[in-house]
Order: sequence, then C-alpha cells, then structure tokens
Amino acid sequence: MNNDAVYKHSPETRRKITDILNRDEIRLLTARSDLTGAWAIISTWVLIASSFALIGWAMAQPLPLAIPMIIAGIALLGGRQLALAIITHEATHKTLFKTQWANNGLTDWLCARPIGLDLAKYRAHHFIHHTRTGTDEDSDISLITGLPTTRASLLRKLLRDMCGMTGLKFLTGRLLMDAGILKWTVATNVERLPYQGQPFHLALLVRNASPTIITNLVLFAVLALCGYPELYLAWLVAYLIPYPLFIRIRALAEHACTEHSTDMFKNTRTTRAGWIARTFVAPLNVNYHIEHHAMASVPWFRLKTMHHMLRERQVAPAPPSYWQVMRIVSSA
Repeated sequence: MNNDAVYKHSPETRRKITDILNRDEIRLLTARSDLTGAWAIISTWVLIASSFALIGWAMAQPLPLAIPMIIAGIALLGGRQLALAIITHEATHKTLFKTQWANNGLTDWLCARPIGLDLAKYRAHHFIHHTRTGTDEDSDISLITGLPTTRASLLRKLLRDMCGMTGLKFLTGRLLMDAGILKWTVATNVERLPYQGQPFHLALLVRNASPTIITNLVLFAVLALCGYPELYLAWLVAYLIPYPLFIRIRALAEHACTEHSTDMFKNTRTTRAGWIARTFVAPLNVNYHIEHHAMASVPWFRLKTMHHMLRERQVAPAPPSYWQVMRIVSSA
C-alpha cells in the first residue's frame, strides 16, 4: 500500500471535516497554486542570500558592531533553514505546487537536500505522524515525551541547543541513518537497524548523503564566486545551533502538553505568531497546526483563512503565544 493510501484510509486521528465546512469551502481551501509554491522557494532563498550579505557586511565592521550583526545573520539563516524544512513538509503533502513533479523533484533538490532531508523518506515518516497523532504509535512522539517538565530542565535543553550539542548529535545521527546503521527519522528516538555484516556501510552512506553534499558544494561554490567562501561557515553554524533550537520550539508548540487523544482539535495546537515568531520558528503559517491536521490538503497560504473559519464556528480554541506555550511545557 502506498503512502497516499495509508493516509486516506487511516481515520484514527480524523474528525469529519465535512461536518464543519461545506463542499464549496473545502474546494476553496484546498486549491493549490504553482505561483505561490515558486514564491515560497524563491523568497526563502532570497532571504538566505540577504542573510549572507548581512554577515558579509558585518565582517567588515568594527568589532562591537560586527558581533551582534553576525549573530543576527546566523539566527536569520537558521530561521530560513527551518523555512526550507517547512517547504519540504508542504511538498510532502503535495500541496506546495499544483504540478506534482515540482512538489517532488524540484522541492527535494532546492529545499530538502540542502538541509540534509530526503523528501521521500520524510513523507513516509510524516504520514505515520498524521495517522497516529495523539497515540503512542505517533512517529514524532519522542519530540514531546516527558512534558511538562521543570523550567530548569527546559532551560538545560535550550542551552544544549544554543551550545551546538543538539546540532552535533543531530548531524551524527543523520550520518548514521545515511549509512544504514540507524532507522531514518526526524524525531529524537534512536532505533538501530539489523546488522548487515559490515561495520560501516560506506557505499550506502555515499549514495544517501551525495545529494546533500552536492547541493552544499553548489552553495559553497556560489559563495566562493561572490568572493566570500568563508560565509559557508555561517551556514554550518546556523545548522548546528539556531536551526535545532527553532525546531525544538516549533515541535513543542505543535503538540507538547496537548491531550492524549485521537481528536486533532485536542491533540494539536495552533499558536499565535507575531513577526518575530514568523521569522524564526513559524515560517509559512506552520503555526496554524490544528488547521493543518484537520485538513492536510490545505496549502500553507490558505491556513490562516481556515483558522478564521474554524474560530467562527467555535470548533478551535483561541491560540496561545509561543511564550505561553513555553510556560505550559515548563510548568511541572
């Protein structure tokens, strides 16, 4: 059975959306657009280029000004790396583009591979999350286990993110997954695959990691041609520090401390996002997560409209802010 069939015929976490929205509303909300898909990718890479430009400019400034500007540029890069991940997530549901080859091949190479993701593998993993949300079989359950926790414990986790420890662990895990030693996942659980008779699967590692290596070599070459090859280090630092931090905050906001239930209006959370949150942890309307789980066929640029519809019908709660979510998950 293919992934589309699994998603269509696994109703465990689904409430009938037709009881809430009529056919015309559903048709409006699920309309896809090649133009907005292209805009999502192009605008993200334009902002990535702008972040590199900011860092390059800051490197030529006096030290007191350079340091905070470089940090800001790296944080912006981390936010756009998360945006690439969210675009990949959108393509996973085949809602980024109306044209399907663009959802798959184009998005895989322009968005997923530069940050070490594999769209096909992510799609298989992510559909389990959607069909098992709020249950112990949820493929992302390890991201929110043990919550709520204490404020000190949450602070330690965030400090590990900001010190690069989480990023290094994530990068090591990605290499072991590409080598066929660990099962592929974007969650935090570690599952070792059966021993294949070799201590290290070099050929498998090269084959699986080569698209990420190629896209990153292209990025490095572009920076070098612009006269700033050293800026690639900023991409790596962003990947190891702010990117994992932003992923954690996003994951906590979406499902942490929600009800252990198969009702997507209770096991998922929509979060209020201002411009700062949208810049770093909530790109492409990903904060409208109840709406996404209620009807995953709705493209990102229509989720806000759907949110207003659900609020008008009083089937979705008022969303908390990201700060309020952090207080909730550290309230033990």
